[in-house]
Amino acid sequence: MLADSLVEILVCPRSKQPLIYFPKGEGNTDAATEMLICPQARLKYRIESGVPILLVDEAEELSPDQTRSLVARAKELGLRIPAGL
Repeated sequence: MLADSLVEILVCPRSKQPLIYFPKGEGNTDAATEMLICPQARLKYRIESGVPILLVDEAEELSPDQTRSLVARAKELGLRIPAGL
């Protein structure tokens, strides 16, 4: 699990925008699937052994629908959402 102080300063390397952190993955059930997403760049970054892999070339591209769904899911779960979303 990433520290809140770290999540607050992490930004997407492509868009330079804040990220949404899913500590237990998209389904909020498995800490092994924790991830970060950037709604503006529509990218999902994996986290391996507690280390965010913030490389654009290794990020998963998200469709607009996937991005909207993940942002909605983050809101449902009460996760920290960057201002403006």
